[in-house]
Amino acid sequence: MWEYTEKVKDFFLKPKNIGEIENPDAVGEVGSIVCGDALRLTMKIDRETNKIVDAKFQTFGCASAIASSSALTELIKGKTVDEALKISNQDIAEFLGGLPKEKMHCSVMGREALEAAVANFKGVPVAVEEEGRVVCKCFNVTEEKIRKVAMENHLRTVDEITDYTKAGGGCGECKAEIETILRDIWSLKIPAKPSKPRKLTNLQKIALIQEIIEREIRPGLQADGGDIELIDIDGNRVIIALRGMCTGCVMAGVTIEGVQQKLRELVGEEIIIEAQ
Repeated sequence: MWEYTEKVKDFFLKPKNIGEIENPDAVGEVGSIVCGDALRLTMKIDRETNKIVDAKFQTFGCASAIASSSALTELIKGKTVDEALKISNQDIAEFLGGLPKEKMHCSVMGREALEAAVANFKGVPVAVEEEGRVVCKCFNVTEEKIRKVAMENHLRTVDEITDYTKAGGGCGECKAEIETILRDIWSLKIPAKPSKPRKLTNLQKIALIQEIIEREIRPGLQADGGDIELIDIDGNRVIIALRGMCTGCVMAGVTIEGVQQKLRELVGEEIIIEAQ
């Protein structure tokens, strides 16, 4: 039996913003009733300021799906479209005081609905999951989704992938393939010093940056009571935030410069660090 926080119970029993906006400016639909979860997000957006004036949802799913969808609408109202896009599935879960690990896929569905709605607002085509190579046929989960969710949430085991995407939670035949995908994502070795520039795909670059921060940078900062958080990666821009004792430290500028130097050495000279 899963244990839910009081906030999850409240947002399930008394969901906020349930329904559909009439003549919405943005619509995002994800999931499938056949696979057990589906979410439709509609938004009203002020086109002069790009602020989300209102947001409503309709969902088919469990208590966590309803609570996550309701939490998402509360989080995005009043934000600009670009600000809303910075909300991660982890932010949704944290807003609710946490979700059972087996229900984290509900927060992922919320994040996906937001991305689809923003793409709809901007007139950008959204890649349909069914067009990708399906790894989990029980829940129609593509390889691209597995890779994306794994990298965004630092998932390294098949069980974690199941918790966040449902993939592998049916017949189990795809578990070996999921494990292969995870090995491929996290198998990038950090070179001592690359002898020549290497051509990396965007996914490989993101994975390598995450790996360097986790293995090469964070341990040293934590040893002195500090820490670092990777906020976002946008092309060659790596956005970080210093935490712990590093916050407000007079040597923060030196630390940031050191992080940039390390990433330029091991990833590419074009890397630019921005600190929040």
